[in-house]
Amino acid sequence: MQPLTRSLSIQPGAVTLAQLRDIYSDQRPFELAASCWQKIAASHRAVAEIVASGVAVYGINTGFGLLAQTRIADHQLALLQRNLVLSHSAGVGAPMDPAVVKLMIFLKVASLCHGHSGVRAEVIEALINIYHQDIVPCIPSKGSVGASGDLAPLAHLAAALLGVGDVWLRGQLMPAAEALKSCSLEVLELGPKEGLALLNGTQASTALALAGLFKAENGLAAAVAVGALAVDAMKGSTVPFDPRIHALRGQPGQIAVATKYADFLHGSQILKSHVDCGKVQDPYSLRCQPQVMGACLDIINNAGKTLQIEANAVTDNPLIFADELEALSGGNFHAEPVAFAADSLALAIAEIGSLSERRMALLVDPHMNGGLPAFLVDDSGLNSGFMIAQVTAAALVSENKSLAHPASVDSIPTSANQEDHVSMATFAARRLSEMAKNTEYVIAIEWLGAAQAVEYHHPHATSTVLRRVLDELRRAVPRYHRDRFFAPDIDAAQRLIEDGYFYPLLQDILPSGVDRS
Repeated sequence: MQPLTRSLSIQPGAVTLAQLRDIYSDQRPFELAASCWQKIAASHRAVAEIVASGVAVYGINTGFGLLAQTRIADHQLALLQRNLVLSHSAGVGAPMDPAVVKLMIFLKVASLCHGHSGVRAEVIEALINIYHQDIVPCIPSKGSVGASGDLAPLAHLAAALLGVGDVWLRGQLMPAAEALKSCSLEVLELGPKEGLALLNGTQASTALALAGLFKAENGLAAAVAVGALAVDAMKGSTVPFDPRIHALRGQPGQIAVATKYADFLHGSQILKSHVDCGKVQDPYSLRCQPQVMGACLDIINNAGKTLQIEANAVTDNPLIFADELEALSGGNFHAEPVAFAADSLALAIAEIGSLSERRMALLVDPHMNGGLPAFLVDDSGLNSGFMIAQVTAAALVSENKSLAHPASVDSIPTSANQEDHVSMATFAARRLSEMAKNTEYVIAIEWLGAAQAVEYHHPHATSTVLRRVLDELRRAVPRYHRDRFFAPDIDAAQRLIEDGYFYPLLQDILPSGVDRS
């Protein structure tokens, strides 16, 4: 996919899922609407006036968490913010995916630019600069409970602006101070409230959940197309995709997906070749695809709505209302909506893979696959064919069942019981990418199997749309004539799914393909 060069113009509160997908997938350049800067300046002036008034306000001239009652002298306010960033940079584990970090940076800018966080324009410009210079902070993936903001991940992000920690500069690992200097960027010195504004918020959880959403979209699109190919491969019926069936139930995802199955199979010569075969019903994994994939689509759509709202939200604390000269302490940093969205996406991702594996099990079974060779290979016995590929799919589906357990039902008190209920949204969102990759591999295995099976029906061909799907696979993976080293075939098919090859086929019904501005 070629990088997109046209800059996005960002209006506070009006970011679309399509724009967020562009940021995540292509690191699209962006700029803030000119109208943002006046509110940003007013919010910063309000903080300065609060400091000058001598009134104690949480996070501006007090300590944090349980230390909120500790008053900090004016001459120590800059040090207070720096200490906050450094002490909270306590994450552990492997670094986050750079694409997720770039999305985090964007989301933090999108939140701050509302003008309710009290930061100077220079802070927002520093974030915009590292995004466009491709300076990607190394942010450990573990250490946030998804309340009081994603404190540790966002602290590591903020530390890079201070010249602390490591970053990737255009893919090369180096100290943050060195990367800033090489790009002629100044190390940032924080003013009152600015460290807290950078750390407080749900941007890590939301970025991880959005990555999971986009991967779930890719997986659903692939599963519907490959599932249609499997129907043709096993000489299944198109009656289950008749729109009259789905209209009587009324579930919107089911109706939309059933139309796709019917469209994908329209014009298949294989279908015409067995029109009078006498079969009454297909197994559920073929016949009930609209019901299952439609329910998954509805889940993905609902999660998309929640995450779009969150991406446009102001989630730090306290919030500055410049017109009233007030700083209000609340709890917008609590990421419960993100946790619930991520947990529901986990269910959808697991089910997409589960149904795909069941179709693959049918394809390799000579008692169920309509006369195809056992394990989809000539000279079965001498050749094992797709036998263990299906076992791999089964293993991945089982793993996803464990990973799908809801994270949001857990909570653990932190900060000496001041922060006594947390969302666990960061883990809920982080595990989605692993689950999505498992499901991509399952669908990749089915794609290989369904393509193999369709080719056994020669000279009868599948539909025009599904021939393109088959041809795309064959450009990357040759037909499996006899046993060979199998893993590279699966990897090649998975990469096509991960890169979004199938996404355009369902883009018009997927949340990031529908304009919700």
